[in-house]
Amino acid sequence: MNATQLLPHFDRLAEAPNAVPRLRRFILDLAVRGKLVEQDAGDEPAGELLKRIYAHKADLVNERLLKVQSAFTAVPLALQPYRLKSNWMWAFFGSIMISRDGERIPVSKEERNTRAKTYDYYGASGVIDKIDGFLFDKPLLLIGEDGANLINRSTPIAFIARGQYWVNNHAHVLDGITEDFLRYIELYVNAIDLKAYVTGTAQPKMNQAKMNSIPVAIPPEAEQHRIVAKVDELMALCDQLEAAQQERERRRDRLAAASLQRLNQPAADTTPEAQREHARFHLQHLPHLTTRPEHIKAMRQLLVNLAVVGKLAQPEPNDEPAEVLLKKVWAEKKSRGLLKQAKESPEGNIDLIVNSLPAGWAWTTFESFATEIATGPFGSALHQSDYIDGGIPLVNPSHMIDGRIFVNPKISVSEETAKSLASYRMKSGDVVMARRGEVGRAAIVTDAEAGWLCGTGSFFVNFHKEIDRQFVILLLRSDAVRRYLAGEAVGTTMVNLNHGILKRIPLALPPAAEQHRIVAKVDELMALCDQLEAQLTTTQTDSRRLLEAVLVAALVPV
Repeated sequence: MNATQLLPHFDRLAEAPNAVPRLRRFILDLAVRGKLVEQDAGDEPAGELLKRIYAHKADLVNERLLKVQSAFTAVPLALQPYRLKSNWMWAFFGSIMISRDGERIPVSKEERNTRAKTYDYYGASGVIDKIDGFLFDKPLLLIGEDGANLINRSTPIAFIARGQYWVNNHAHVLDGITEDFLRYIELYVNAIDLKAYVTGTAQPKMNQAKMNSIPVAIPPEAEQHRIVAKVDELMALCDQLEAAQQERERRRDRLAAASLQRLNQPAADTTPEAQREHARFHLQHLPHLTTRPEHIKAMRQLLVNLAVVGKLAQPEPNDEPAEVLLKKVWAEKKSRGLLKQAKESPEGNIDLIVNSLPAGWAWTTFESFATEIATGPFGSALHQSDYIDGGIPLVNPSHMIDGRIFVNPKISVSEETAKSLASYRMKSGDVVMARRGEVGRAAIVTDAEAGWLCGTGSFFVNFHKEIDRQFVILLLRSDAVRRYLAGEAVGTTMVNLNHGILKRIPLALPPAAEQHRIVAKVDELMALCDQLEAQLTTTQTDSRRLLEAVLVAALVPV
């Protein structure tokens, strides 16, 4: 046995999902199967230990300290979970343990609060309070009797209580022939699956009869001592591995958070060119900063935030400035008779986005940026009876996922009803966005979706032909815009936007040509994030396989 074989592989092993808990379970599993320590032919067989246990229990009966015990019953072959070493034996839990459940006394929380806090008060998962007296004053094995932990095993279900203490009726109290024997039974119960002995789902419970029917693999007494000692040694190693892993992850998180923070909130005296250079440096080291799924999720959002403030794509001096683009938007609105409602200057707190803009960019508002903003029909325009299955779809906020539309065929209307709602029909290139619920949720209407209806909880917006619709989606996904919308929205149970709020969104608008370059760069970097996610999945799979191989090599006796 060479447990230190785990250490050289730790960097890889730690990448495996749930690595250290898996190590702990594997150690216990090997322990109770007789595969953790070497066998010794000179050990007294387990049968001799069982004889001493039965004799000890008989003495307790004679001393009136224990009720009369039933005769020893061998564990049938059909109930034996696996084959044992030649000097091990199977025995039912109730045959080898001494129950002291009858000595438990539950005390309500209200009463405990009136008593001095002196001695530990145990429940199903350990110490839950203190009390002014004790029921037991020797080491005993406690096993949770009820609670979700019987199923999910988030903490050990069996544990030794020592000193002077009180136990309520949510933990079985068990004695044994020796404390060392209790230690072995403790690790055995923590190693096995107890689902077969648990009743109930909403309120799981393992009563005494079910617990007593558990088959227990009993090794020779001398081997029990070696097993317990080796488990203690390896669990201490797991503690070291877990501490090292947690510290490494804390350092990674701090590094990633600091880098993201610097990119999201650059120093006031940092030029856009310096900010872009720092962004390039960060992206070059992206694989080292994204080691968990949440890192990649944060990176995707960062890319959106960087994109809409001009930190991803390099400005080109020959680009037609954004002011020119805005004049084209206003000219189109004038030709359509819409300019009377448009504002030609930004409103609201423009510092919500950035303090300075790259060359060629311009501040504006959503009202001046969009050609026309419309909303879906309000509740009175449609009734439940108007909906059919498979008609003209209505697009509601829940149908907008990752910038695309996924409609529910049952949320649609007939062609005749759709004609009466013609003013709500959307065109190809329109952007449909949520006006209630998750604000900022949006999607682009494709040619195939043209003619569909904007739903009751949505806006639909059209733009000048030179404005990149994908850039519009990036704007609406950015933290700055979402914070603005969330802060301005009305309602608590259901968040709602109105036209006025939407029109006042302050925006930094790049030249049309740069919009296309920004979208292309975001697509490129999102593809890199896709690759990193795939690599992360592959790394975790490989690490999981390595973990299994190393466990076998390091923990199986040699």
